Amino acid sequence: MTDSRAHRMGPVELRRDRLPDSTTDQRLLDSRGDAGWVHTDPWRVLRIQAEFVEGFGSLAELGPAVSIFGSARTQPEDPMYAAAQEIARTLCGEGYAIITGGGPGAMEAANKGASQCGGVSVGLGIELPHEQGMNEWVDLGIHFRYFFVRKTMFVKYAQGFIVLPGGFGTMDELFEALTLAQTRKVTSFPIVLFGSAYWGGLVDWLRDTMAVDGKIGPDDIGMLHVTDDVQEAVSYFVGKDA
Repeated sequence: MTDSRAHRMGPVELRRDRLPDSTTDQRLLDSRGDAGWVHTDPWRVLRIQAEFVEGFGSLAELGPAVSIFGSARTQPEDPMYAAAQEIARTLCGEGYAIITGGGPGAMEAANKGASQCGGVSVGLGIELPHEQGMNEWVDLGIHFRYFFVRKTMFVKYAQGFIVLPGGFGTMDELFEALTLAQTRKVTSFPIVLFGSAYWGGLVDWLRDTMAVDGKIGPDDIGMLHVTDDVQEAVSYFVGKDA
């Protein structure tokens, strides 16, 4: 006799030798198998989605903010540590939240300036082989697994960047912002380089080599504002439309 039974699995209907011997709930609750599936790409997609949801949900009501970047190796006695703290404190006084990578050095200094001012001090941390941890001056911290999710938050919730001397990570954030501004993915997005002695050589190379060789346009250099003055750095944000 032909088996006419049918079994529904979501939108799928199964008959005859395709009939399962257990339900989806049974397989879920009884499973004690290999845990390797949590490292597969489909599962990573869900983790990525979760990071975006957590980031968007945590920062949605942040208000005007500026992302401040700089080296994790900046020491407290370095003048750039004091500069980062003063920049953050001044922006905080103008009603801006401060977003950093949440680590030590210049990031700590900026978070300290914002927190001591009574403003919103945000740290967007990243999972690294050598864990840095969130600095103690972060009042709202979010930990990320994926750099690209974290970088989206830096741009999405900030009105612009202030970039102090730093290394590869700082350069990565700087050129990400420049690329987005150049391609008009973001608009009205000031990018301030603080410390002319540090950044001057890079800007000269961009102007005298990259632009002269036709790899960027003359107007692209104008996206960068180099200064050694805290008030001038802040002026690119204060009074500007968000």
